[in-house]
Amino acid sequence: MSDAFTEAFGAIYYITLGCAKNEVDTDRMRSLLLSAGYEEAYDVSEADLAIVNTCSFLASATSESIEATLSLAEEVAGGVREVPIVMCGCVPSRYGDELPEELPEVAAFVRTDEEDGIVGVVDGLLGIDRSAPAAVPEVKRTVEGAVAYVKISDGCDRFCSFCAIPFIRGRYHSRPFGEIREEVVDLVSEGVREIVLIGQDTGIWGSDLSQEGSGPHNLAQLLVSLAEEVRGQGVWLRVLYLQPEGMTDELISAIRDTPEVLAYIDIPIQHCCEHVLARMNRSGSEQELEDLFARLRREIPGMVIRTTYLVGFPGETVEEHERMLAFMDRIGFDYVSVFPYSREEPARAARMEDQIPEDEKLDRTQAAMDLAEALGFAATAEHVGETAEVIIDGVEETDDGYELVGHAWFQAPDCDGAVHLDAVEAAVGDIVQVEFTDSFCYELVGHVIG
Repeated sequence: MSDAFTEAFGAIYYITLGCAKNEVDTDRMRSLLLSAGYEEAYDVSEADLAIVNTCSFLASATSESIEATLSLAEEVAGGVREVPIVMCGCVPSRYGDELPEELPEVAAFVRTDEEDGIVGVVDGLLGIDRSAPAAVPEVKRTVEGAVAYVKISDGCDRFCSFCAIPFIRGRYHSRPFGEIREEVVDLVSEGVREIVLIGQDTGIWGSDLSQEGSGPHNLAQLLVSLAEEVRGQGVWLRVLYLQPEGMTDELISAIRDTPEVLAYIDIPIQHCCEHVLARMNRSGSEQELEDLFARLRREIPGMVIRTTYLVGFPGETVEEHERMLAFMDRIGFDYVSVFPYSREEPARAARMEDQIPEDEKLDRTQAAMDLAEALGFAATAEHVGETAEVIIDGVEETDDGYELVGHAWFQAPDCDGAVHLDAVEAAVGDIVQVEFTDSFCYELVGHVIG
């Protein structure tokens, strides 16, 4: 190792690919390594070791993860010293047995369920021989910023026929309330202003935990309990990735009646046609979904709804595609993510015979994206003239200097657009009152009024 790191065991460079859940996993590994005496490198040229946390949800994500790893290997090969690469996350979990032979450029592979052992892996690669076990932080997070994602569960038991997540992340398991509470309290004490609760299936949190004791036993009770912990501190609570079945009467009431919980729901329905949903190994029907969304907007004033449409699932007819587009338009979703179906082994749909041709999938995807943009742009424009609180997320340079960039309660961070403000006396993490004066696409322009 270089002399630059004599006060620490070494410096680690991190690359994270994929979803917010991977960001949380990287942050957890970073926290463990920092507590164990390592530093963070912000450029691979300054690193003693590099960690690539990968995504493998889709074949395209797997390719991107491998390409990023190979690109990094090529970059470090030209350096003045060896920089071992550790590949973590979903790609090793999904293809672990095949990878050592396929990717000799990688020094070690760490599956998602092995990431808490990252210190031992790094110690071994860097030749660190400890006289005592590495320190373990009480709360394994290092977030710096206004927003933090908190995983309340991992894995999935649904086995939707298009999805490989259960084969990558394993069966569903809830995190205990005590761990979640401790993490949230610690993050808020460090200045985080928005906590985003995530998991593959957040709506069934607690269903696999003991129902004994006085703590929360389901998502509704979890939200209320966390709200009580952060009350009076100006903190927002947002929950993502709810399946339709998770929207219980108790949860709807908790969202409506708990001020800290934002009236924002991400429900990835994938489709509305009962025949397609059944082939996806999902439940529900068009009427049931329409009734659910009507109820949410009726019972929760100002409810903002995001969903997902999986286009071109095997056997989806032109009529079913058009029904889904009509459903999107009729419901008037605020935000829609659109993805073309991808054949993912070992998910069952990959072996279905009635696959949609790629060119047809692309045509349908474009039509869905056009409608999603029209809905999203219109929903964004409706906020012009309103006032709302905005969390300041950062500062961006402009041709005239710089501007503040933030997000309002109706914008999930990193996916729903942003609010652009003239430079004022405000810092990252501040919550300011803003009047929205203009919109463009998913973005809003405004000025601070308090």
